[in-house]
Order: sequence, then structure tokens, then C-alpha cells
Amino acid sequence: MRDRLPVILVNLKLYEQSIGQKAFEIGKAAESVWKESGVLIGIAPNALDAATLAEKLEIPIFVQHVDSTPFGAFTGHISPLQLKKYGIAGSLVNHSEKRLKLSDISWINQKLVEEGLISIICASTPKETLSVALLQPTSVAIEPPELIGTGIPVSKARPETVTETLDLVRSFAPDVKVLCGAGISTGEDVEKAIELGTDGVLLASAVAKHPNPRKKLMELANGALKASDACSKR
Repeated sequence: MRDRLPVILVNLKLYEQSIGQKAFEIGKAAESVWKESGVLIGIAPNALDAATLAEKLEIPIFVQHVDSTPFGAFTGHISPLQLKKYGIAGSLVNHSEKRLKLSDISWINQKLVEEGLISIICASTPKETLSVALLQPTSVAIEPPELIGTGIPVSKARPETVTETLDLVRSFAPDVKVLCGAGISTGEDVEKAIELGTDGVLLASAVAKHPNPRKKLMELANGALKASDACSKR
């Protein structure tokens, strides 16, 4: 399943522009761009849309959050044990808008891995990223929360945060992939993130609220391709 980790993962959050039919349209745009460019794009819609989109789309579909609960008498929870039954590829874990205790992160990650699903654990600092990378998820995502939604990309504003994270993770958990998030909004931002050494990016509003998601997704994919081409020539 690790080879289905997207280069670009779009968190649709709960924007009015990215629920229901609009979520499906963004997903179709992502699928089209993937097939045209070869850059794998995944989306993380809200839980009500995720199962439906997983049935209709070929790209990997993620949920935005799962709880540290097994099957049982739990009301209002989403268990990681449910996801495979609905064709969900995996989950974001510990997003800055849905923080969890380390014990819960560890349990959720273990269950996702046991189920053969993709676990993407978010963290806000290089040291925090290392601490969750040691749990051996599929990927970690470094996202300074103060930059989320600002349009100020961490890959440009704080490249040292990205490189420090990469150094730590690759020294102590080399099999864990590293995504870069917070403020990513242009193809140039994606290009810079991958040139720094990340495996891809996590973003939200730049696509989820864009009037032409396909156009924006193609711009982002082209940024990834430029970075890959530049890295291959080194």
C-alpha cells in the first residue's frame, strides 16, 4: 500500500465548496490529472463522502481522522478497522485541527498498519515529527500550524524546518516517507518542497476552494514533475 501514497494529498476539510457533488468533482479532476501527468493525487473528503468516493474513483481516498476505538459500543466514532471495508486507502492522523494524545496516535497507527492501510501522521515541529515517525507509519507530514491556510508555504518560508525534519526522520526512521504541508498553494511551492527532499505535499484550501480545481491540480502536478526532473539531472 505504501506505493499508493500520493505525491499530492488534498484535504477537503469541511468547506462548502468541497462536500457532496463538489467533492466528487474535485476527485474526478484529481483522477484526470493523475492519468494525464502520472503524478498520483489523493483526496481526503469528510467522512460522509469518503465511502461513496472510494467506490467511484480510482485515486486513493483518505479520511481526515479516525478515533482510537475498535468495533463496539461507541457512538459517533470512526474506527480504523472500518476503512478497508469501504475501500478507503488510509487516514490522516493527528492533524492540527484534530490533535490526539501520543498513546492514541500509536494505537491508531498500529491498527492502520495491521490493516494494510496508509497512515499519515501530522506533526508541527521536527522533533515531534521524529517522535511519531518512530512509530513506523507510512508517512509523516510536517505542518507548522501557524502557516496552515495562510498561503505562506513552509517550503519557502521555513525551508530549514523541512530539512531538519528530513534529516531526523531519515536518520532514525528511513523507511518512513515525509510529506510537507502548511501554506502550500502553487506549483512552485510543490516544486520547492520536493527539491528539498520531501516525498510530496499535503494541502487543502488552494484546491478545495478553487473555482477550477483541475487547473490548480495540473499546476501542482507540473510543479512535482519539474522537481522530479531537476532531481534526476543532479
